Amino acid sequence: MALLQIAEPGRSAAPHQHRLAAGIDLGTTNSLIASVRSGRAETLPDAAGRHLLPSIVRYTDEGPVVGDEAKAMAALDPLNTLASAKRLIGRGIAEVKSLGSRLPYEFVRTDTAVPRIRTRAGDVSPIEVSAEILRTLARRAAVSLGGELTGVVITVPAYFDDAQRQATKDAARLAGLKVLRLLNEPTAAAVAYGLDRGADGLHAVFDLGGGTFDISILRLRRGVFEVLATGGDSALGGDDMDHALAEWIMAQAGIGDDAGHQVLRGLLRDACAAKEALTEQPSAPLRIAMPSGRHWEGSIDRATFDGLVDPLISRALTACRRALRDAGLKVGEIKDVVMVGGATRVPRVRERVAEFFGQPPLVDLDPERVVAYGAALQADALVGNKPDGELLLLDVIPLSLGLETMGGLVERIVPRNTPIPVARAQEFTTFKDGQTAMALHVVQGERDLVSDCRSLARFELRGIPPLVAGAARIRVTFQVDADGLLNVSAVEQTSGVQAQIEVKPAHGLTDGEIEAMLRDSLTHSQEDLEARRLREQQVEGRRTIEALNAALAKDGDDLLSPVERQAIAAALATLSTQVAGTDAQAIKAALEALEQACALYVERRMNTSIQRAMAGHKIEEFAP
Repeated sequence: MALLQIAEPGRSAAPHQHRLAAGIDLGTTNSLIASVRSGRAETLPDAAGRHLLPSIVRYTDEGPVVGDEAKAMAALDPLNTLASAKRLIGRGIAEVKSLGSRLPYEFVRTDTAVPRIRTRAGDVSPIEVSAEILRTLARRAAVSLGGELTGVVITVPAYFDDAQRQATKDAARLAGLKVLRLLNEPTAAAVAYGLDRGADGLHAVFDLGGGTFDISILRLRRGVFEVLATGGDSALGGDDMDHALAEWIMAQAGIGDDAGHQVLRGLLRDACAAKEALTEQPSAPLRIAMPSGRHWEGSIDRATFDGLVDPLISRALTACRRALRDAGLKVGEIKDVVMVGGATRVPRVRERVAEFFGQPPLVDLDPERVVAYGAALQADALVGNKPDGELLLLDVIPLSLGLETMGGLVERIVPRNTPIPVARAQEFTTFKDGQTAMALHVVQGERDLVSDCRSLARFELRGIPPLVAGAARIRVTFQVDADGLLNVSAVEQTSGVQAQIEVKPAHGLTDGEIEAMLRDSLTHSQEDLEARRLREQQVEGRRTIEALNAALAKDGDDLLSPVERQAIAAALATLSTQVAGTDAQAIKAALEALEQACALYVERRMNTSIQRAMAGHKIEEFAP
């Protein structure tokens, strides 16, 4: 996403030129890629005509295998076949509990928080697994569209945190893709349904995928998508239905908890097949391979399955109830409910959702494809193919906004990931006695030093009353409106003088730049801390030197003996030398030494000031 812009489609010098862009739904169970052709969003098939790409990667000696071929070998080679990587991405090992205790692959203990999984091809992270899926989809698009992609929009669950979003971007970078934007899945679904066209009002997007669930309440007004509330559960989806059914089968067939990886992976495969069969049929046959080599045969009817998944659906509806409460809305105020995600094909899910919202949900678009459609439409707008049909999607500020303070330090006013529109204010003061103007430098970034951040704008506030240092109160306000334009204003509180500037960048930061800056902020955190400490000591040292020289010039000869003045001069020279250096501790020590050398001088100045103030007055006049 471009800096301080919600959507600014690029402008091509050749209007007839169509830029190739795509939307990717990186799913837990299946992934898709879609593009806009002849004004319509379409998912792109592979050479065999298959649109859905199973989000499964098998690592072999010859290299990774992705999709249906990997899925076919999942039960035979479970330790080298990795599925549901989306549930692991951006999470630590301690957080990976959603798959239950019977994980069909082996985690490797590492010094980092990123989980790594042991395979024949070496240890891999969920980011690398996701990159293989994205790389396969990109190749599919290049063949279908006849060229390389200009950029992609990748969808993520609305509740994905920074770590998960960043990990998704990292996966795209590994796959060689330029990410135009990470788009929340509910918003993508709303775009696909065309809710921005004559459908103003309140809408709920119920997204139940393979491993993730989220509910979003959106207000749509004149083409503006505003998320009022969102909720979700990272341990809830079709995978959990498969696990519940697999547990039931294990109990029926007498399979113990000590079953091997191959048996467990086979159980999950068979449970998933039974779940899919029950969407169309009242019952489904079961033929399960036992650890002994024999087979157990049985069946499950829809009523039994409904009983198994009802607790999971109740968890989803609890999240819906919470989202409505956060938005300050009642169920009856929702205009319509959009169903998204493959798990919403389960009849019991649709029944419970219809009961909860009091209306049948929208299911006329393929729930597995609707998110990819929306991502494709947004990608098409972002590359400039539809300059007249841009969408306004309320988003967040990708990097912090702030001001330069003395010493080249950044004071953050609006933290990154703050939803827009937003207004934030903070008070500042003057550095010198009699200061009548202030230069304001607006910057963006996560580092502590201005030199490591991006400069946005500069302006000046003049006409400040000439007061002693620290007496003036300048209130600086940052405002980012719904169009993504930044307005910075500064007002001196006592006099009312003000100045302001509107920041209108022609272009913003790319996601790659954002990624690099965020990565640098983590990599250099200790370095930044030390740099900030040094700059603060240098600023304090220079302020002290300037103030002391001014005082000595005024009354130094009257209040100090030659020996005393020489001692102060020596301490002052030492401080000046240290301030020019790079040792914060040495500057601090020099400041303390100068403070001791000036103790008598400060005392005499204070006495002189009191005497001057009391001259011609009696003590009784000052009594309360």
